[in-house]
Amino acid sequence: MNKTELIAEVALKAGLSKKDAEKALNATIDVITETLADGGKIQLVGFGGFEVKSREARMGRNPKTKEPIEIPATKLPVFKAGKALKDKVAE
Repeated sequence: MNKTELIAEVALKAGLSKKDAEKALNATIDVITETLADGGKIQLVGFGGFEVKSREARMGRNPKTKEPIEIPATKLPVFKAGKALKDKVAE
């Protein structure tokens, strides 16, 4: 499912116009993005949570030249599914 299809499904289930559903989805994505960028965490009970994980700098190897390279530290957004979502998907 792509974003357009998701908007259409949300509009149908919520009884909204596609334009209103798109605004709501875009606002939700913006809030999640801004919260994670500020180092925050979002917890949606039953669905899951979004948070930022830090990955330490480490040494890697260029597979083509076999030269060692330094991989810099980075921050990654992660999603951890909640129990209700896991149970629903497992059915």
